[in-house]
Parts: sequence; C-alpha cells; structure tokens
Amino acid sequence: MRHARRRVVRRVARLAAVGGLLCGGLMVTQAMASEPPATATSPPTSTARTVADTGSGLVSELGDSRTAGSWIASDGEPVVAVTDEEAAAEVKAAGARPKKVRYSMDDLNSATKELRSAPRVAGTSWAVDPSSNEVVVRADKTVSKDAWSRMTRMAEEIGGSVRMERTEGTFTTRLNGAQPIFATNGRCSVGFNVTNGQSRFMLTAGHCGPAGSVWFGDTQGNRQVGRTITSNFPGADFSLVQYDNEDDSEDSNVVAIGEGRGVRITSVADATVGQKVFRSGSTTGLAEGEVTALNATVNYPEGTVTGLIETTVCAEPGDSGGPLFSESVALGVTSGGNGDCKSGGTTFFQPLTKALTALNVTLAGVSDTPADQASPSAGAADGAVDPGAAQPGAVQPVEPSEAVTSLVEQITNPRNVGPGLLVIAGSLVALVATRYIRTEQERNAYRRQYARSWG
Repeated sequence: MRHARRRVVRRVARLAAVGGLLCGGLMVTQAMASEPPATATSPPTSTARTVADTGSGLVSELGDSRTAGSWIASDGEPVVAVTDEEAAAEVKAAGARPKKVRYSMDDLNSATKELRSAPRVAGTSWAVDPSSNEVVVRADKTVSKDAWSRMTRMAEEIGGSVRMERTEGTFTTRLNGAQPIFATNGRCSVGFNVTNGQSRFMLTAGHCGPAGSVWFGDTQGNRQVGRTITSNFPGADFSLVQYDNEDDSEDSNVVAIGEGRGVRITSVADATVGQKVFRSGSTTGLAEGEVTALNATVNYPEGTVTGLIETTVCAEPGDSGGPLFSESVALGVTSGGNGDCKSGGTTFFQPLTKALTALNVTLAGVSDTPADQASPSAGAADGAVDPGAAQPGAVQPVEPSEAVTSLVEQITNPRNVGPGLLVIAGSLVALVATRYIRTEQERNAYRRQYARSWG
C-alpha cells in the first residue's frame, strides 16, 4: 500500500509539472504572437459641438425677450427661435437659421412659473420645447382624471403656449456610469470622477441615497468604496460620494460602455435640444437618443426636481446616476423617467455643469477649459454635421471592475512573457526534482534488497 501511494504521488507531481510547462508555453506564445494593446481611437471629427454653441451663443446675445431657445435641426444646422425680424436678420448673419415664433422665452418661462405655483401632482412633468414654441406638460398613468382635468383647465387659462399630453408608464427615479455601486437604499451607477483639488469623489444621483449612505462595490458588502458626504434631492438630483481609498483610476474620467471598452471624457458642457447623446448605466449598458427639451420639471413621488435635461434615451432601475455624454463631452447624470429599454421612454438627467458649480468641484483629469471655448479640431469640416453622425467619443480599453482575474485571462495576457518563463522554469525544476526523488527511492530499494539477499 505504501508503494502504491508513492506511485500515485509521483504521477500527480509529474502531471502538475507537465501542466505547468503547457501553461507557461501558452503564455509565452500568446505574448509573442499578440499585437500591441489597442490605443484609444478617436471618432470622426465633428462640428456638432460648435453648431450647438453657435445657437446658444446667439440666444444669450439677443436675450430671452427676443428669442425662445435654440436647437440642432435634422440636417445639423443650428436653429434659433426669434420673435422679430431684426433678430432674425442677426441670426442669419451669424450663420444660423432663424425661425419666427409667437412666444418668447420670457413668455414660456412665465407659463412654467404658473405651473410650479399650482399644487404638486406626482406623475407629471413639463419642459420647454423650443422647436414647437410650447411648454409641454405630460402626465403618466398614475395621475387621476380629476387631477388631469384641473391641470388642463390651468393650461387653458395660461394660453396657447402650453400643450397637454398623456404618456405611458410611470415617472420614477431609476434607483436599483457606469459601474454599479450598492447601498441599503438599492443600486445605482457611478457618474463621473470629480475633485476639489485635494480629494477625489464620485458624482452620482442625489436620490440614490442621503448624506451618510455607505456604498459598496459588491452585493455582499465586502468591498466598501465610499460614503455620501453631500446629497441634493429633491429640488435637484446630484450627490457627492467620497472614496475611502483613492487610487490612480480616480484621476481620470473613462465611462465604461461594455465589452471591456470605455469612452474618455475630455470636457464638460450644457446639452442642446436636438443633440444626439449617449447614456451608460450598470443595468442596461450603453444607450443612445436625442435631447428633446431643457429646464424640465418632474414631479416624482418623492418630490419635485427642476432644471433637468429631457431625452429619448431609455433607462431602467440601477442606471440612476450613470453618465450622459456626447463626443467625449460630459453632459449630466441619470435622474429618472418612464418606460424601459424594450419599449422606449423618456429619461431625465441632472445637468452636470449645475452640479459641479453647486458642489464647487471639477471633473477629474479634464482641462479647465469649457467645451464651448475649446478651439475646433484642425481637421473639422467647414459645414454642419448631421446629429445622427455623432459618436460616443474616443473609445479605449478599460480595466474590469472586479479585482479578480481568471486563470484563462492571465495565461492569455500578451504582457505575461516574464510570468510565462517563470512558470516554465518552475515546472522544469519540479520535473527534475520528481525524477531525482524517484531515482533515489529506487536506489534505496535496491540497496535494501541487496542487503537482504547477501544476509
């Protein structure tokens, strides 16, 4: 029995050594044969950001009494709503397209002010749609017929600047960037990394949790990542989570979009109506859509939030706090909406510029130069770009969110030439040692047999 056990041990040792040789050889072969790691690839150069800035700049210059907002048309041209012929001439001279409208932005803002003064009705929202020159009021399926009738009568009293619509689903915050973070309140997504010049934080949605909420990187609560130190909800929808242990990854902003890829954020700006945008979240990954309105108000069951970006991008529970961006420009973080990513819906976002100003922080790893002041790329086309041609931004590989990497990933990693050689060397030593032990055992056995036979 003792000899049989020894034979089993020797065989297992030899098999382990041979396996080590094979693994080490595979690591070296992969490392030698693989191409260098892919670098970040930039999207086709676009003037979409410049187009948006042209429209918003004209609105600021002419004022709210003579304009009613701006947007990007389907052909990529900037359009500015104006109330008089003189303003139209100035817009045309600046290279944008004027559209004569009845109501100024002052009129539309007055309408929204009256809507806010009425008793709050959960499940409703309103936002200014510059392309239709209206304030669009929506109510979800939870709003009763009586409440809807009261709001309709108020809209009629305000006048033709208000349009009433019923919508599918329910307006909810998206509780439960785009990596997942977990707390007792539920699950959310990381938005952007920010800094106050001394410490680093993650910025996410305010409804994800009040100040003092503890966040983890796993569902078991074993990997604590930070604690909420400031939260603003309702009213606005943003919060600041301080990292427990800072590392180099918080020095930059790369938004995960799935399949080991990410988009590097290079600037921050305000959204523009008609702009193609992208959202990333821990539940549904990357989704795209279009900005339909700005300065939106949503009456969630938990409270009212104002000043939001309204979009056609879908989102689901768990996507809350995730980043909204376009062409490497950060725009906002996910607040809430209705629908899902199968049937579609409306999603609202907290504008990032307002959150950064309120928190007195800046995006980590991003130049202080605002996007609307950055000079266009030298290779940019002279004409406008169709918003449908916009890209998420410069795509590059990103590290996985989990610290543990599988054995298969390790042995196929092209950087593992050195470890592969070490594995081979160790396996050779094991084989030699196994052979030596076997030889010594046989020699000792021979000596014992020889001693007995010659008594």
